Amino acid sequence: MIRVALAGGIGSGKSAATAYLRGRGFAVVDADEVAREVVRPGRPAFVALVDAFGPAVLDGSGAIDRAFLASIVFSDPTARRRVEAITHPRIGEAMAAALEGAPGDVAFVALPLYRAEHRAQLGLDEVWALEVSPATALARLTAERAMEPADARARIAAQMTNEERRPLADRVIDNEGSPEDLHRALEDALAALGVGARRG
Repeated sequence: MIRVALAGGIGSGKSAATAYLRGRGFAVVDADEVAREVVRPGRPAFVALVDAFGPAVLDGSGAIDRAFLASIVFSDPTARRRVEAITHPRIGEAMAAALEGAPGDVAFVALPLYRAEHRAQLGLDEVWALEVSPATALARLTAERAMEPADARARIAAQMTNEERRPLADRVIDNEGSPEDLHRALEDALAALGVGARRG
């Protein structure tokens, strides 16, 4: 199986890319989706987060308050490291298991916090970096996700920059344009991978 990571910061269009690839019939393992699973009530990461941050991290239903947790993570580097130490190993294990069970001969992995060590950990064959300018990311986050500008800027600043991510990628996909532009760029990348003729 060919394994390809889709890397990119917040607002870069990973969700749009994975939706298109899923529509084309490819398996996609999304780190954000896996992250929601590993912090469900009763799971080890859930227990560890409550132990680390107390009941304030829970919402009214007793689940992890992801918005509250995000506000801590993106405003406090120490808290971010604590959360990552709790969640990242469990997310990695779950993603590796999901890849092992993925159907087909090509699988994509959406990784917002891609790091060089993921290539070996997940057995990646290629890394595609979705890239937009910080200004475009900010505009998308405030318009499409109704984020406050200060919150959006903090999240963008907390992540790897395009310049830092680019050398780690095998292909950079510019996503400054329209959805159709993104689809064409993905088709070009699929063709270069040797699977451009596939349809879902």
